Amino acid sequence: MLRLEIDEIINLINKQETFEATPIDGSFQIKVNRYLPYCCTAIHDGSHLSPDKKAKIALDDYSRWYEEDPNTADFISSMPITLIGNDSRFEYDLNRNPETCIYDEAWGNKVWKKNLRPKQVQDSLQKHENYYKVTHALIAKIESIFGGCVVYDIHSYNYKRWEREVPLFNIGTEKLDQSKFGNIVENWRDELSKIKITGIENVTAINDVFMGRGYNLEYITTNFKNTLVLATEVKKVYCNELTGATYPKVVKELQRKLKRAILNNASFFSQEKTNWKTTNISTLLDKNTDKAVLKIDKGLHSLLKNFELLSYVNPINSISEQKKFEKSKFTHLPKFQYSPIKIHPYELKRQLSQFKTHEISDISIRHLYESVINSYMDKVDLLSSINTSKFQYNSLRYFGRPSKKDLQNAQYLLHLPNLEGAPKLSPSIGIKEAMGYFKEGLNSYGFNSKMEVSNKVVSKVMVINSRKTIVFKPDAKFSLTEIKALIEHEIGVHMVTTLNSREQKLKIFSLGMPLNTMTQEGLALLSEYLSGNLTIERLKKLAYRVVVVDMMCNGANFKECFDFLHQNHIQDTNEAYSIVTRIFRGGGFTKDYVYLSGFIKILRFYEKHNSLDPLLVGKTSIGFYNIISEMIDREMVNKPIHFTKSFLEPQPHDHSEIYNYILSGLK
Repeated sequence: MLRLEIDEIINLINKQETFEATPIDGSFQIKVNRYLPYCCTAIHDGSHLSPDKKAKIALDDYSRWYEEDPNTADFISSMPITLIGNDSRFEYDLNRNPETCIYDEAWGNKVWKKNLRPKQVQDSLQKHENYYKVTHALIAKIESIFGGCVVYDIHSYNYKRWEREVPLFNIGTEKLDQSKFGNIVENWRDELSKIKITGIENVTAINDVFMGRGYNLEYITTNFKNTLVLATEVKKVYCNELTGATYPKVVKELQRKLKRAILNNASFFSQEKTNWKTTNISTLLDKNTDKAVLKIDKGLHSLLKNFELLSYVNPINSISEQKKFEKSKFTHLPKFQYSPIKIHPYELKRQLSQFKTHEISDISIRHLYESVINSYMDKVDLLSSINTSKFQYNSLRYFGRPSKKDLQNAQYLLHLPNLEGAPKLSPSIGIKEAMGYFKEGLNSYGFNSKMEVSNKVVSKVMVINSRKTIVFKPDAKFSLTEIKALIEHEIGVHMVTTLNSREQKLKIFSLGMPLNTMTQEGLALLSEYLSGNLTIERLKKLAYRVVVVDMMCNGANFKECFDFLHQNHIQDTNEAYSIVTRIFRGGGFTKDYVYLSGFIKILRFYEKHNSLDPLLVGKTSIGFYNIISEMIDREMVNKPIHFTKSFLEPQPHDHSEIYNYILSGLK
């Protein structure tokens, strides 16, 4: 952050430059990352006192904190234009006029134990004046560009001193022009009233505990007739008033939800009162990528770029153990072996814990990076516990286990009859011919990729993202429909998202978001469906995985799960063995149940005519769809350049009406 003279700050504003700065005296900070028809202030957030004044003040740190507005700067940190007070209101109060801004007594307490020298008084008054000089220049510039401005003047208040129930949010409107801005105020109240904070009742009121008589509002509205100031008090439910302890989860919730409320109201104001006519609220944010984001993103990628969980979880002796299993007439429990782990799990977790995500100013992007770091912490625990009793526990913690609804969907699919007229047998395609089909599939997308055979994979085919390689199981056999489906699945989605992720400046899209398996596999299965290659047999395999994961979680061993499949559903021992191996690898890998639930979630999302493009930019998760879309709109993330063909041009299925009916029954 720059340290500038007041005239230099004003000059930057007048020239419509973007910048982040504090005056030489450090009394406040201003951020202008983009000129837009709104700004935010948190003038009582600060607690700083210069040493010479701190020696004279009669109030201790807690007493000052109690009447300051801690964390209000956090509430507006995501916004592109902010003015934040750094000094304590007990030195000079920016929300009072110059004649009364230095207290002798405040809230019944004497403020100074020694009188301030005239020079000290003048220094404080100069800081007060400087803040309003900059505020004046900023609002004037915004009004000149857009014809109007809305200011979110954020404060907080102590509620335990009240002997009645008081609102979570209070809007002070006494000095506002209701005939001109009444509808904007009502919209702001409506937006605030929609905010839900866990365990906290939200009552949003106007002029209940405070009337909006502060000088920040008065100065701006007196000097700028086309600017609305929404003086908003937040009840201090995010901290303990008696101890000064902060509740970080509540602060984050307020940050996320106030960001959305501000954007929605600023958009409404802009449509009504300015020349800004864009309805997409993401355009009311800046397009600068935070330096903290770039630093953390680069560090994460450097640390995790070679982390490929599946390369360690897949057993290296699956084929030989299958032979022993079959030779023992399916009684020998496989004893799987795994490649040596080439990373140091605990050191990796230590390094992950050192990323300073709190330095990311935008709460939504910060939440994204924190979630990715936490998910990798869980993946490291999985990795470090391979082939131990803790692995299944760690898998349950990360992926979870099938829900009642998952099991109902699985049972529904298992009871489906075969389609009349569907071929019972089809020619078997071996590895060499399958690779030829995949080569054609790669060419149709314009992709180059390595293809290799390995006995270290459990699936017939899989894409290893970090190596951009398609790996085939050596004994795999395919039907032609299965080959087509796998090309859609592995190339049309997994390879597409891998290559799109490489076009991103932010490498988090290569590393993958939390539980991206559910979204990525859901997209891949949707591509099978929309290309006309999804079969009843395929749906049943997804259902088998759900049922077997549930059996394993309930204590069934490998043999019991194999017997269930082989004796009741699958004659082919290779197929039954493969499904059970996928689920028991590592020590109990519950991942496979999410394929079905992911498919249903993505299918329903698609049926509501949502664009799938934001999910194709990399290894994304549908839970982060909104923030990915926002980052695309803000030009922080590139739109996908590769697209799944079946998403662009869905192909009718031979039995479309039947499949549509079947899939409509999934919950």
